[in-house]
Amino acid sequence: MTITLARHTAALIAVAGLGFATPALAQDKSAKIGVLNDMSSLYADIGGPNSVAAIKMAVEDSGLPAKGWKIEVLSGDHQNKPDVGVNITRQWIDNEKVDVIADTPNSGVALAVSNVVREKNAVLLNSGAASADLTGKACSPNTISYTYDTYMLANGTGKALTKAGGDSWFFLTADYAFGHALERDTSAVVASSGGKVLGGVKHPLNTSDFSSFLLQAQASKAKVVGLANAGGDTTNAIKQASEFGIVTGGQKLAALLLFVTDVHALGLKVAQGLTFTESFYWDLNDQTRAWSNRFVKLSPKGTMPSMTVAGNYAAVLHYLKALDALGGNPHDGAKVVAKMKEIPTDDPLFGKGPLRIDGRRIIPAYLFEVKKPEESKYPWDYYKLVATISPEDAAKPLEASECPLLKK
Repeated sequence: MTITLARHTAALIAVAGLGFATPALAQDKSAKIGVLNDMSSLYADIGGPNSVAAIKMAVEDSGLPAKGWKIEVLSGDHQNKPDVGVNITRQWIDNEKVDVIADTPNSGVALAVSNVVREKNAVLLNSGAASADLTGKACSPNTISYTYDTYMLANGTGKALTKAGGDSWFFLTADYAFGHALERDTSAVVASSGGKVLGGVKHPLNTSDFSSFLLQAQASKAKVVGLANAGGDTTNAIKQASEFGIVTGGQKLAALLLFVTDVHALGLKVAQGLTFTESFYWDLNDQTRAWSNRFVKLSPKGTMPSMTVAGNYAAVLHYLKALDALGGNPHDGAKVVAKMKEIPTDDPLFGKGPLRIDGRRIIPAYLFEVKKPEESKYPWDYYKLVATISPEDAAKPLEASECPLLKK
């Protein structure tokens, strides 16, 4: 009897201890954010050190440090290699106790990291990777895609150019998950808009010589040459297309993913007339201008923010708002993401908009055209707005989604 009573008492003490521990855990006012992106190669200007700077701005603007929170920001270079990205993610979560991975440009890396984040019950705030599969067949209760995806790009640029008479296409496609998804989604839009795809060619990531690919594009006689690539690949292809006389020869060049930093690198003389889709432009309105003018003073590269840099700021700001609403960090990724979906999103860069069950942030997109040199009136005055795409049209409808979360 005495032994049984002792065991019973010990069990009650243990349960009581757990009861006391739970509120203490809920009050943990700390978080670690790991910024995982390309710091040194073809996507470094899209995000890289600028994304780190934007996320640090979000931490300060959240007001949490002033409330006594300790929030650390780490950074790492995935080198555009999924295995490197996975290794960094595992090390950060297991050894550094990182709560959230942010940015992840390169869809191959992002898809692999998303699996690890779900396994470890952390959070992935994707701003840089474009594959719509991240909120489709590969969706996860731990992953948010905040800024754009291949569906948005296809339904912006692809649909607009096809309906404007560009009804035959040839693709130059980066040969990995992002390029494949962008070509797939744009091809579907071209076909549904009455156009046809005449062919395409895959090129390795970080290609310096596009001559053989551009010759094939010329030979196809397609009205539109679609660049299903990004960053340094896009700017190299555009420069060399200009040298080959692609546009002067009567073909239209479609930069399916273009960033303000790309236009800056190309210069207006080369980039003028390009049509493309983004969900953010620094000069879009008073709020985007005010924030961007703050950001450029902190930018390690001295540049205006790209769409993905802006998305990183907004995503982390909303993540921190969710932690504040929870009263502390539960270190439970799925729980934090559920809270992010529950509370309204509202930031100065993208405005208000829901986070859907599939993890997609619902925001408008914009069809832009690069200005001619004589149309630019001040530094970084590069875009003119052609059309606004509604949030409903910019995101794949839920009823057409392959996200497993919808089947529960």
